[in-house]
Amino acid sequence: MRACRVCGRLYPDDASFCPVDGQGLYSATQVPVSTSDSGRVGQLLFERYQVRRVVADGGMGRVYEALDLVGQRHVALKVLHPEVARDEVAVERFKREFEVSAQLSSVHVVDVLDFRATRDGSFALVMEFLYGEELRSTLRRERSLRPERVVRVLSQVALALDEAHAKRLVHRDLKPENLFLCQTSDGDIVKVLDFGSVRDNGAAAKKLTVMGTTIGSPYYMPPEQAQGLETLDWRADVWALGAIVYECLTGEVPFKGVNGPSILLEILTKQPAPPSQLTAALRADVPAGVDGAVLSALQKSASARPASAGALADALGRGFGLDGTHADWAVTAEHQLGGLIAARLPALMEHATVPRPVNVVHGPPPTPTQEAPEVLSAPPPGSAGRTPRGHASLSGASRPTWIAPVVVAVVALLAGVVLALLFI
Repeated sequence: MRACRVCGRLYPDDASFCPVDGQGLYSATQVPVSTSDSGRVGQLLFERYQVRRVVADGGMGRVYEALDLVGQRHVALKVLHPEVARDEVAVERFKREFEVSAQLSSVHVVDVLDFRATRDGSFALVMEFLYGEELRSTLRRERSLRPERVVRVLSQVALALDEAHAKRLVHRDLKPENLFLCQTSDGDIVKVLDFGSVRDNGAAAKKLTVMGTTIGSPYYMPPEQAQGLETLDWRADVWALGAIVYECLTGEVPFKGVNGPSILLEILTKQPAPPSQLTAALRADVPAGVDGAVLSALQKSASARPASAGALADALGRGFGLDGTHADWAVTAEHQLGGLIAARLPALMEHATVPRPVNVVHGPPPTPTQEAPEVLSAPPPGSAGRTPRGHASLSGASRPTWIAPVVVAVVALLAGVVLALLFI
């Protein structure tokens, strides 16, 4: 390992200078560690990890960069704040992040290496150190992403989630903050973060959710999760992925509101506009097949959504005219995907039709290995002609059958939601 004498950052052995300070690098063991007011910087934690600097502070704890003197690599140390360390549920979720990571082999799940109690009564997670930024930071800066980047990111996330879902693990807190983008010359390498809120639907799983709380971010929360239904399964993550893709393409979340309850009311009672109606200002073309893929993930009924995260990724890629599957696109260079999409997009837009929501699939719920329901792109009954450039109107569709019972339940739900969101 090599280190910068100015900022203390650690770099691989093949790095020659620090891009932050522009300084040459030296062997990490020859660069002294500067102490700071944080207390832990400069310490040797667990007689193995030399704490180098503070990386970030959060509501749960503080993240440090450290040098693993045994493994000769640098790692991230996430240490709980003292007040959080006294919360048994918070500690158990912290520990669960380590246990879940040990079950998953996907390269697109952050590798959690160790979990230990500290001498001062807190707890620490040791994770691989990642170079890059959260998807949220990218969206703040760029607002929306190119189609090829969205397809590659979603394909990689789908590989990680399909493995978790096959083990009956539901992430429950997918959002741009929990997708980390490590940039390479071929495009992003995605790491899914924070499996501490995972729901284990296995028969012997220990339940950690406290009564009166709701796990997840309102903008990416499906109806069944907002209502705290025990039937919640992997299709909650499919919904959250659909909301993230919607935001990546349009720069806007599919459901808006001024506070948590108003966002959840939108989720329970309204349909989002097709992405193609929101991308005109971005000068981006969205084919009807893409509209259909994204809207299918945001269906109120879980059984009407794509049967897996991979099925959603496949539908999105096909909507942009790509051949193959998400397993292919996850490892295809971003610029190659961009070339393929650019070559086929004009024809897709020329033959654009109005997307229709996927019909509810009756019968037993699908398993993660089943194919996605077919995405329909024919005009609704009574419509004629072709909608130019994929801009769709759903005004001709019949009113969904779920509206009446949902409206009746909303009034009772909102009081509970207000209390629940206080604990998110």
